[in-house]
Amino acid sequence: MRIALDATYSVDPQPSGIAIYSREILCGLAAAHPEVPFVHCYRPKQFRRVRSSPFPNVRRRLLQPPLPTFRADLFHALNQRLDTRLAARTITTFHDLFVMTGVYSSPEFRSRFAEHARRAAGNSDLIITVSEFTANQVSSLLGFDRSRIRVVPHGVHAPQVAPSAKREKSILFVGALQVRKNVAALVEAFEELPEGWRLVLAGAPAGYGSADILKRIEQSRCRERIEVTGYVSPEQLQQLYGQASIFAFPSLDEGFGIPVLEAMAYGVPVVTSNGSALVEVAGDAALLINPRSKDQIAGALLRLIGNPDLCAELADRGRRRVKEFSWERSVRETFKVYSELAS
Repeated sequence: MRIALDATYSVDPQPSGIAIYSREILCGLAAAHPEVPFVHCYRPKQFRRVRSSPFPNVRRRLLQPPLPTFRADLFHALNQRLDTRLAARTITTFHDLFVMTGVYSSPEFRSRFAEHARRAAGNSDLIITVSEFTANQVSSLLGFDRSRIRVVPHGVHAPQVAPSAKREKSILFVGALQVRKNVAALVEAFEELPEGWRLVLAGAPAGYGSADILKRIEQSRCRERIEVTGYVSPEQLQQLYGQASIFAFPSLDEGFGIPVLEAMAYGVPVVTSNGSALVEVAGDAALLINPRSKDQIAGALLRLIGNPDLCAELADRGRRRVKEFSWERSVRETFKVYSELAS
């Protein structure tokens, strides 16, 4: 069986979310199945930036519908875009549909996103989603038969560096500064905390509504204790996880929520939202709050600040929780979906 995948999103100099997923699946499949010929397909702009693969069973090809430059028995679109059927059997991964359910982007982008999503669903034999939450959204919003959806969660790697023996008085958030991530509410909650604590916002200061968020940060009475790092390298991110005492992720809508698992892997107690896919990712290993309530966010943070035993308990639960999620599992279950469709 010759398998082609849309590798376009793996070509990102500042990878996050979908880019990380794409790299893990592409490399993981090639390494785990040396007997299978894989074709990594790229749109023209990204194709020019790709180096040769270190895997002998991988070939690179140009993805140029409707006349693709490859032949395959199965095609897997890794980011909910499949404008036309490119093989006899097709699979699409859907990460989230928040653009269709909230005002988190411009009207023009929402319209374009919805059209791409509907077209991808219509061209797919099976759909992979990264959470039950997203699976239910794909079924209800796109009318896709739930029996043809397979849930394959994201994974996380074990820490590459040991956490600091003594944590700093810092609350860490990881993600782009945009409306959906609810950063302004986190800043407001932080203003209710005791002196001596810092808020570290690690992520690209760009996205829908970022200008207003940055303005709110600048106006904060705690501005001198709020750090906006911009995009950080994987090595810098590891250091931030290793130093933080609390991880706060009050996002309004997530199809999964990789940063929650990353924080748990580093033994950081987590405060996150009681909605979207974050509930199934966090399980019982985090304090869950209503993200639209500044008081609940602040209350959870204060609860952890004043209770070292609770912090230790959540850190322990988080380390156990994260063992249920690995990229090896994601790769294994993805290939099972290929085998199911091929048979």
